[in-house]
Amino acid sequence: MKLKLHWQILIAIFLGGLAGWLTGDTFALAGVTAYSVYEFVGTLFLNALKMLIVPLIASSIIVGVAGIGSSGNLGRLGSKTLGFYLLTTLAAIVVGLILLNLFKPGISDGQPVSNLLALDASTTEVADSVASHGANDLVNVVLRAVPPNIIAAAAEGQMLGIIFFCLLFGYFMTRLEHDYAQPLLRFWTGVFHVMMHITEWVMLFAPIGVFGLVARVVARTGFDAAAPLLAFAAVILLALTVHTFVTLPLLLRFVGGILPFRFIRMMSPAMLTAFSTASSSATLPITMECVEDGAKVPNQISSFVLPLGATVNMNGTALYECGAVLFLAQAYGVELGVMTQLLVVFTALITSIGVAGIPSASLVAIAIILAAVGLPVEAIAVLFVFDRVLDMVRTSVNVFGDSCCAVIVARLEGVSVADELMTAPETNG
Repeated sequence: MKLKLHWQILIAIFLGGLAGWLTGDTFALAGVTAYSVYEFVGTLFLNALKMLIVPLIASSIIVGVAGIGSSGNLGRLGSKTLGFYLLTTLAAIVVGLILLNLFKPGISDGQPVSNLLALDASTTEVADSVASHGANDLVNVVLRAVPPNIIAAAAEGQMLGIIFFCLLFGYFMTRLEHDYAQPLLRFWTGVFHVMMHITEWVMLFAPIGVFGLVARVVARTGFDAAAPLLAFAAVILLALTVHTFVTLPLLLRFVGGILPFRFIRMMSPAMLTAFSTASSSATLPITMECVEDGAKVPNQISSFVLPLGATVNMNGTALYECGAVLFLAQAYGVELGVMTQLLVVFTALITSIGVAGIPSASLVAIAIILAAVGLPVEAIAVLFVFDRVLDMVRTSVNVFGDSCCAVIVARLEGVSVADELMTAPETNG
C-alpha cells in the first residue's frame, strides 16, 4: 500500500532531522561531505519549484480571468461574490500582518534568527536586494508593474509585471470574437494543465527534497531551528484562528444576519474534510452538501459561489503567504517598510488566486512574493518543517470562507436560509 504524499513528507522531515543530527556538517565519506549531499538534493528540488513559477502563474491567471470574464456570471451575483472574496482575503492578510508585526517570530532575544535557520545571505545583502526592488517608492512599484519588455521581466523573475500583463491578457482575450478567442483559450488552458501535471510530477520528489532541506538545516544548526519555527507556526495558527472565529463571524452576523457559531457547527463536516485532505477542490462536494442541505442555500447560488471559491478564494493561504514572507524578512534582520508590505499584500492577493489549484500552492506563491520584494527565494526551504500541518489548517479556513460567502450572498439576494441560522424571524412584505 502506497503512503500518501503528506505522510511521505512527514517521514522525510523526521528522517532528515535525524540524518542531519547524526552527521553534522563535517561527516564525509570518500571525500564527499554529507552536508554537500543534503545541499545538492535540497537545491535541486528548490530549482525545480522555481522553474515552474513563470509558466504556471502566467497560464493560471490568464485562464482564470478569461474563465470568469466569459462565463456570463459577472453580473450582480458575480460582483457580490468576487467582492466578498476580495474583502475576506484582504482581511485575512491584514490579520496576519498585524500579528506577525506584533509578535515578530523571526526575532529571538532581540536578534534575527537567520543563523538558527542556516540562512546564508547576510542582512546587508538582503536589505540591498529589497531596496533595489524599489518597494519603498510607490512610483517604482507602479513602474515595475508595467515592464517595457515582458520577456525580459519573465527572465528576470519580475513577477509583479508578469501578473499585471497576464491579468490584462486574460481580460482582453474575452473581448475578442469567438473565432480568435477560442484558440487562445484552448492554448493557455493546455499550458495550464501541462504545468499542473509537471507540478504534480515535481511534488512526487518532495519527500527527497524535503529530506535534503531539513537535513541541511539540522546538520548546520542542530535543533536550534525548532524554536523560531514553532513560534512562527504558533503565530500563523493564532492568525488563522482570529480570522475564522472573529473576522468571518462578524461578517456573518452583521452582513448576513446569520448566527455564526451555529453556522460553524453546521459546516464542521466540510472543515474536517478539508483539514484531512488539505484540498479545497476535493472537499467541494461535502461543502456543497453542507451549504445546500444544512444552510438551505439554493443550488443556483451555491453552484456558482462555491466552485469559484474553491478556485479563487484562499483566505488562509493568502494569510500564510504574507506571514511567511514577513517572518523570513524578520529572520534576515530586514525591516519591510509600509510600501513593501503593501506590495506583499497585493502580490499575495493575486497569487492566492493564480496558483490556488495546484498541490503545495502556497510554496510556489511564497517564492513569487519573495522574488517580488527582493528576498532570497531559497529561504522557503525552512518552511517545509511545519508546512503540512499549517496547510491542513489553512485549507479548513479557505473552505469556511467559501461557505460564508455562499450564505451571505444568498441573504443579500433576499433568499431565505435555514431558520436555525437566522438572528431574527423572517418577514415578508
